[in-house]
Amino acid sequence: MTKLSKLNVSNPKVWVVIGVGVAGILILAEVHRRRSKKSMKEDYGAFVERVELLPFPQPPLPAAPLSLSALTFAIKDNIDVKEYVTGFGSPEWKRTHEVATKTAMVVTALLKNGSTCVGKTIMDEFGLGVAGENVHYGTPTNPKLPSHIPGGSSSGSAVAVAAELVDFALGTDTTGCIRVPAAFCGVFGFRPSHGSVSTIGVLPVSQSLDSIGWLARDPSVLHRVGHVLLQLPSVEPKKTRCFVIADDLSQLCKVPKQKTVYVVTKVIEKLSGYQKPKHLNLGQYIASNVPSLKCFIEQSTIQQNGMSTLRALSSVMFLLQRYEFKTNYEEWMNAVKPRLGSQVSNHIAAAVTSAPENIKVLYKVRTEMRVAMQNLLKNDGILVLPTIADPPLKLKSRKGLSAEVHDRAFVLLGIASMSGCCQAAIPFGEHNNYPISLSFIASHGTDKFLLDTVLDMHSSLQEEASIQSSASPLPDTNGSIDASALLKEKGNAAYKGKQWNKAVSYYTEAIKLNDNATYYCNRAAAYLELGCFQQAEEDCTKAISLDKKNVKAYMRRGTARESLLFYKEALQDIRHALVLEPQNKFASVAEKRLRKLIS
Repeated sequence: MTKLSKLNVSNPKVWVVIGVGVAGILILAEVHRRRSKKSMKEDYGAFVERVELLPFPQPPLPAAPLSLSALTFAIKDNIDVKEYVTGFGSPEWKRTHEVATKTAMVVTALLKNGSTCVGKTIMDEFGLGVAGENVHYGTPTNPKLPSHIPGGSSSGSAVAVAAELVDFALGTDTTGCIRVPAAFCGVFGFRPSHGSVSTIGVLPVSQSLDSIGWLARDPSVLHRVGHVLLQLPSVEPKKTRCFVIADDLSQLCKVPKQKTVYVVTKVIEKLSGYQKPKHLNLGQYIASNVPSLKCFIEQSTIQQNGMSTLRALSSVMFLLQRYEFKTNYEEWMNAVKPRLGSQVSNHIAAAVTSAPENIKVLYKVRTEMRVAMQNLLKNDGILVLPTIADPPLKLKSRKGLSAEVHDRAFVLLGIASMSGCCQAAIPFGEHNNYPISLSFIASHGTDKFLLDTVLDMHSSLQEEASIQSSASPLPDTNGSIDASALLKEKGNAAYKGKQWNKAVSYYTEAIKLNDNATYYCNRAAAYLELGCFQQAEEDCTKAISLDKKNVKAYMRRGTARESLLFYKEALQDIRHALVLEPQNKFASVAEKRLRKLIS
């Protein structure tokens, strides 16, 4: 008989002792649970696995310390570490694969230069997606916006950097997988020229688009890591820097230009070796220089402004990604039939069922894009554009990316992915409590030039961004030139003669003399022809405020908003026009097209 059986269970003191014991166990369990929760919060859910890889031995004195000495880093969970299974963001993948036999070359290079790896970070399953949400491992907490997504697929890497858990982190970028989380988490992100960093020991998504990149809070760390991974020379002949501002792409982002391109322009004026920036409609340039894209542009589109070309470019990017992903993983997918998150499931279903008619055309577009960007930027040009157009969604948003947000994002992200150019995403402060991120793109192979430029400009950009964030809004320099009836007629004549800049000038003089809805509406038509969609939208809004029944103003504002990829707002305008004028055939066609785009 045991000692317990000898106890008199009818004795109340016995039950008190038992109760205290059980309570103690429960308290210990609760303490453990809270500690685990606290630990999870402390690392912001960034890590899928903690791994410590110590740096190679430092050289003996008096040799200088290694370039990355004392820095810590994390790596995305599609990068191999010897004796660990590379998870690829999927428990099913991890379960069905063996440990890696070698460590990826990029990791070894970083260890050789003095840095310490502290863990593997969470990523979107199979690197598909830009939200940063993973149904199996959880969504890392965005330190800048805890109630919003961190961006992906290199979500954990961006969060680890933004939360100051590491000095820098490695990720991969296929369709924006470093640039998006860099923008959403308010850190620097660098996508190097395609093929410039070794991918040995890294699981591919789409070999034609994949780049091994990195994220950092400090531009000097971004620069030092680049020198190691790109094996760059320490010195290079100084070049004049020629900036090109993509005006059509700047309009996609509703952050005031005073806080973005105006900051860049002001800094360029102050620094030596920087030429006055040029302005360009990039969509129109690509339409003229990438002829293979024509067969991917929807025949029904009415947009002749280049934005349809950029949408076609992003669609080719996804066709290429799906084709190569299918080639890489279809056999495993069919054999294992893994349990997938809904968004990833949609991506994979599209990949497995996709069968482009002519694969060679996809690669031809990529080749033409690289040549076009090389001809535009040469070896001293830098293209300026928003990293991402919209702020991050709230966590667990049921709707996910709407069609218009998707299009606005990927017309921006597709440029570097499809051309193989290098791109740096740079934090520019905040607007309405959301991080602002602007990007610099340089031609393929000019990575050192781009990294040097970011480092050279950073302190001045930071200073100017701070000044502009607290400055009064700038006057609208595009909207102060027009007159009355005679000037309006001159404007109409200039418009018919396709002299749209002159038409804008006449209409603006007319507006100075007479705040008339028709003049605003006419000027909006000229702005549409020039591809100045934000100005057209503003003029139509003013016209509508003066005349609530101005059908043309609703139609033109709808066209401007569609061109800016704000489909829902465009649809509202077109429907308003139809209420005022039910027989308007143009509005009926536009409504059907917009409903199709939104669905």
